[in-house]
Amino acid sequence: MTPAQLYQAIVSRKLPPLIYLYGEEAFLLDEALHGLIGAAVSADDQDFNLDQFSAKEQSAEQIVECARTFPVFADRRCVVVRDAHLLTADQLGFLLPYVEDPSPECCVIFCGDKIDQRKKFFNSFKKTGELVEFKKIYPNQVPAFVQGRARSFQRRFTEDGLQLFCRRVGAHLGEIASELDKLISYCGDSALIDVDSVAQVVSDTRVDSVFDLTDAIGAQELSRALQLLERLIQDGEAPLKLLSMITRHFRQLWKIKAAQEQNLSKGELCQAVGVSPYFVESLLRQSRLFRLQDFPAAFGLFLQMDLAMKSSGSHPEASLQQGVVALCRLATK
Repeated sequence: MTPAQLYQAIVSRKLPPLIYLYGEEAFLLDEALHGLIGAAVSADDQDFNLDQFSAKEQSAEQIVECARTFPVFADRRCVVVRDAHLLTADQLGFLLPYVEDPSPECCVIFCGDKIDQRKKFFNSFKKTGELVEFKKIYPNQVPAFVQGRARSFQRRFTEDGLQLFCRRVGAHLGEIASELDKLISYCGDSALIDVDSVAQVVSDTRVDSVFDLTDAIGAQELSRALQLLERLIQDGEAPLKLLSMITRHFRQLWKIKAAQEQNLSKGELCQAVGVSPYFVESLLRQSRLFRLQDFPAAFGLFLQMDLAMKSSGSHPEASLQQGVVALCRLATK
């Protein structure tokens, strides 16, 4: 079952007796769990029909006992098992008979970081229940997530408003949700979220981001790039992390420069580079400042910077600063 299919099951309240939520995206997993609990047992019935356990603290016997208990003045019980990835082989073995024959009057929800589908427990689970994975979303998927969440509140972004919002909040979904809540409150009854609203609400909540730095380098704005670099380092960003993001940005510029040689459409460019349409225009503008032969030189520089930063007695901040200067002057050689 996909997260989207799970959402439909929550809306319809047609839940399987067994559900295992897992994956790296904890924010979406927690939201799904909250929705499942509400769909399985109403708020008025939760005192008697909702049990929540931690796999670190409760025994498998207690979990099965609660799952086999009939609901009290309700149609269904709900049992939640958190940190399910910590269940031992013996505990999984004890739970297996229940998984093979779950109670129809109970919805048992397991929540874990990961699963091993080679194990008998999960092979049986797939026959009587549903495994739902919440994969971590990539930066290029953030705009679609933001738009979808805004639509759920009957709001929509202008194109420049969406681009600024995504650049300000990064890819942490919990932070995105929090900042979007603030925006919706700020905009009041207005259904449109524009760039001015984003600037007013979000601009003071984050320091200059690494994406501003990579854009400044890509646009050959040396003075601005050095200022941003200094602020990011002062705010505790690791030089090696910054180098990784700069390298990633130049990889995108190289891809889009090469793709332009094939006369691809904007949609094909987005697919080839793996970026959202909302960011492709900026990458196109920056790529025009470079020649194809500039990129091998840039990646040679990245290798030198990486080795210099990892050598004994090195000064990573100085190496990164020198590298930024060289990158911003690369296209003028």
